Amino acid sequence: MRCRIIMSMLTGAILLAGTVLGVPSAQAAVAGEAAPRSAHGHQEIAADAPARVPARVPADVPAEFGADWHDPLTAAPPVTRPDAKSCQVTIAEAQFRDFTPYRGTYTPPDGCGDRWSKVVLRLDGKVKGRQFDRLGYLHVGGVEVFRTSTPEPSPDGIEWAVEKDVTRYSDTFRQAQDVEMLIGNVVDDTYTGVIDVKVTLTFYAGHREGKQAAAVPDRVLTLADGATLTTPRNSERVVAEVYATGSGGGCEEYWYLTVPATAPYSCQADDGPYREVQIKVDGRLAGIAAPFPTVWTGGWSNPFLWYVIPGPRAFDVKPIEYDLTPFAGLLNDGRPHRVEVSVVGVPEGQSGWSTPVNVLVWQDAGRAHVGGELVTHKEGALTDSVVHTPGTEHRVDTRGGHRLTVSGYLDTSHGRVTTTVTRTLANTSAHRWTDGESVDGLDAVWTDDESVTVGGREPARTDRTDRTHRTYTMNGTTTLGADDRLRTVLTLGDRADAVTTRNGRRTAWSRLDDTYTGDATFTVNVPRDQRHAVGTTSERYRLRGSSGCYDRALTTVQGVLTENRDGC
Repeated sequence: MRCRIIMSMLTGAILLAGTVLGVPSAQAAVAGEAAPRSAHGHQEIAADAPARVPARVPADVPAEFGADWHDPLTAAPPVTRPDAKSCQVTIAEAQFRDFTPYRGTYTPPDGCGDRWSKVVLRLDGKVKGRQFDRLGYLHVGGVEVFRTSTPEPSPDGIEWAVEKDVTRYSDTFRQAQDVEMLIGNVVDDTYTGVIDVKVTLTFYAGHREGKQAAAVPDRVLTLADGATLTTPRNSERVVAEVYATGSGGGCEEYWYLTVPATAPYSCQADDGPYREVQIKVDGRLAGIAAPFPTVWTGGWSNPFLWYVIPGPRAFDVKPIEYDLTPFAGLLNDGRPHRVEVSVVGVPEGQSGWSTPVNVLVWQDAGRAHVGGELVTHKEGALTDSVVHTPGTEHRVDTRGGHRLTVSGYLDTSHGRVTTTVTRTLANTSAHRWTDGESVDGLDAVWTDDESVTVGGREPARTDRTDRTHRTYTMNGTTTLGADDRLRTVLTLGDRADAVTTRNGRRTAWSRLDDTYTGDATFTVNVPRDQRHAVGTTSERYRLRGSSGCYDRALTTVQGVLTENRDGC
């Protein structure tokens, strides 16, 4: 898809989110059959082939995209809200035209206590005219609480809303704080869209004053000067969260397509596309993770794929979490410790990744100082094999992976507790393209397996293990024909299986499957009203487990919502 074509211009700073809301009317449609696949797994398409459309389409669906379309929405579940007294605070309200941050002051709400059962952040946005997708951030007291990308607007204008559960940041919200928000934007005679947003926090009172869920950390910390961490001396659980995104323009915005410098392609990186986000404590590797391959709303050369339904996480940039509890015995000495985040595979000296860090801390109320020690640190060899096969169709095959196990104990007020964290990463991809990149395809899979075991001392031994198997997939092809008709067919997957066991017995489980599919075609290098664009997109979000079932499917044709179906 020619990296020089597909740049989605995420040149802003960064922000975070939850569920994109919509109140659409819907008429069911039947999905058409998928295009046949080649031997290497890609969907084979011709540039002049018609886009897939549902077998039955409502009469009000136009033959091609017009000047307006349905407001953006996703199939993700809404944030649940407790039946309790609520208080709302407006935390930011701004119109973004450039790279000037909004700055304000947050004051805690009156009348809902300070031990809330839930805190919900909501962003309401609107934009019209012509504009690229942009990134932004929201900081409260220096803590990044919200990150998202924006949709690209229609000439007539769009509105959207995003909600996120931010209860975990309750410690930050208990006192007055400085607020900073930025959605970096450029407005001129060509790009006319001013991004208008309002962000609120709604606080729900606890059922009993002073009572708060155990899942909420006691402290939310940031790194001093962006580099050092000093934890309370009685920390008994420490979790770092990193909002890692490849963005800001350049090839790291779509790092998964990069190839070695020896291959003739417009986006090159010395070691190819393997990326891994690492966190170190005092120079020692403390955690590894696979970054989610986010496709922003201008990605894969084709904005018509994303006008209504964004790709998974594009409006909900979840942080990577690292359980650093095995290092808590070291961190609890009262001294500052150096914490560093880096991204494996980024060419030396090249920017393009944002990795802000929050640290969540749970304290032992029964002790002023919790001592301990790191007892196990086993790092496997990092593998990164990249093979370029030249020819009429070039091909780059990548295989990468890494494994890390760390274990440490803490002598808490309720006995010695040992925490063992094991994480195993793997990535395989096949990238193929023709000379001139008029055909460009990728078939890639990332897995990130994590196991966290917390064990107590005999005789009252209780072992709890949380296992999570994450799988991210991307399979698509962009074809540019001789008639300048560009077609993209793409499937994205975000899946996770999670199981919790206590002393060998399963006590909780969940299975997530969020799948996006899109097929869109338009004419390039012509004015907007001559693109003759057509496209079908869909998303199905399924979440099942011991807590219940959620299943929602959306389909759009030429920007019209033709299916909005709930299952379960």
